[in-house]
Amino acid sequence: MTQQLERLFTRSPIIPVMVIQDKDDAIPLAQALLDGGIDVFEITLRTEAALESIRLIADHFPQACVGAGTVLTVAQFDAVVEQGAQFVISPGFTTALLAHASQSDVPLIPGVATASEMMTAQDYGFQYLKFFPAEANGGVKALKALTAPIQGVRVCPTGGVTEDNMNDYLAIPGVTCVGGSWILPDSLIRQRDWAGITDLTQQALAAVEAQ
Repeated sequence: MTQQLERLFTRSPIIPVMVIQDKDDAIPLAQALLDGGIDVFEITLRTEAALESIRLIADHFPQACVGAGTVLTVAQFDAVVEQGAQFVISPGFTTALLAHASQSDVPLIPGVATASEMMTAQDYGFQYLKFFPAEANGGVKALKALTAPIQGVRVCPTGGVTEDNMNDYLAIPGVTCVGGSWILPDSLIRQRDWAGITDLTQQALAAVEAQ
């Protein structure tokens, strides 16, 4: 499991947070990201189209790493796994969710915002975490302060991360990727401007490479 998570956290410096309103957008949206150089996706359970979108993308792009975000319950965890999710991300955690996920072959990345939450996640065997919402919880300075005394965690900050601050997060020891939606603006999705999303993806990756 550790190797699986390490590959996920180093597969792409940016994990796109995908909010898909229309299942017909799922495949072209994923293709736009792939064309831009990203092959790991977090599809959030914020819409009615989410579960089917996970299945469509997982079936259509076996070369990609397809995950589910905004998973809140054990039932949702099982549902996204059934649809083909290869990893699961939650905005926080319950002990029930941690206990259930620890018995699964599909990894959970629990959300944390405090030192106590990081320590609790570690007690359940979870070292790969999501710092959320990153900017609202103090941003780069807060994450540096939290991870300094808590050794061994790897963290993906998400929430308020943009191209303007992502390199500041990526410079923190233990941070190899960030989650964000700025490369997927609602306006481009509504217009089905897939080329525009590909361009934003390429620009974001180029900004990381130029660090």
